[in-house]
Amino acid sequence: MAPLVALTSVHGSFTAHVLAARLASEGIDVDLRGALGGAYGLTVGDMARVDLYVPEEQIDDARLVLLASEVDAAMEPALDPDDEAARAQRRPAAIRAIAWPWIVAVVLLVAAVAAPLIRYIAE
Repeated sequence: MAPLVALTSVHGSFTAHVLAARLASEGIDVDLRGALGGAYGLTVGDMARVDLYVPEEQIDDARLVLLASEVDAAMEPALDPDDEAARAQRRPAAIRAIAWPWIVAVVLLVAAVAAPLIRYIAE
């Protein structure tokens, strides 16, 4: 097997897996090393660093794939910040899904506190 060389480093295993999948889809072998599935799931900074290694003979192809990915990302149209639908799409799905239960919980809490207070004032 050819020696592996460092291609890039990213922060977070999700980003590393996305890049690895992109490279693998182009037929490039990838080895991930670093903070992958460790005991500490909430890592920041260098604790979350993941290094991507590729075989030496594939390094040029891998760099082209990364460059193409960066160009594709730069060419995507920017979303209008005043567009409410675009802002809703940028919010993570988990936040969109739990927003209404929180609103209901706050309304019920306010009603539970306000009702005895109003009853006390009315007497």
